[in-house]
Amino acid sequence: MEKIVVLSGAGISAESGLSTFRDSGGLWEGYDVYQVATPEAWRKNPELVLEFYNQRRRQLLECEPNEAHFYLAELETRYEVVVITQNVDDLHERGGSTRVLHLHGELRKAKSEKNHNLIVPLESSELVLGDLGPDGHQLRPHVVWFGEPVPMMDEAIVWVKKADHLLIVGTSLLVYPAAQLVDFVKSTCRISIIDPKADEMNLPAGIVKISKSATQGVKELKY
Repeated sequence: MEKIVVLSGAGISAESGLSTFRDSGGLWEGYDVYQVATPEAWRKNPELVLEFYNQRRRQLLECEPNEAHFYLAELETRYEVVVITQNVDDLHERGGSTRVLHLHGELRKAKSEKNHNLIVPLESSELVLGDLGPDGHQLRPHVVWFGEPVPMMDEAIVWVKKADHLLIVGTSLLVYPAAQLVDFVKSTCRISIIDPKADEMNLPAGIVKISKSATQGVKELKY
């Protein structure tokens, strides 16, 4: 069975109404990302960080998967599909995808600030100071912040190496280390990219560029 690996980014979530920060000068809903998305920010003002992510969760709960999410999930009926996403939302799962690898963490989970391998689901949108993990330490968002390693990269590389088709959706390949995943495909792997600015990207020859939004671009895939 043909193996398809999807690498998705903020563009696919934006079409469901989720705001992104990379198109707004480093601001995210009016916040400087370095004040809410770094280990230093957590140490300096954990209340602000928690409230920022509480707002993101509230927003997420108001959003629904879009046509692109549903299309990628439907591919599982005919192919072996793994979604590697840079997004922290759960829209791929809610759209029906069953194998989703989150490179940058998951918004609807929390982890111990002392043991990042101790991860728990969040039953509500709110996480506050005093919410403790099973180890008795404060819970923080299960999100990879700027300056932190990306622990799922090794597993992502394993999947990319197996891909017969790497499908890149809604990402400009500017976010590292995720952008490096393209370097690990086998020589026979087909690569396609769906992004409104795909034609402007400096990419190796042979990559199929579809310069459309995620929801429009998936309709042009030859599946």
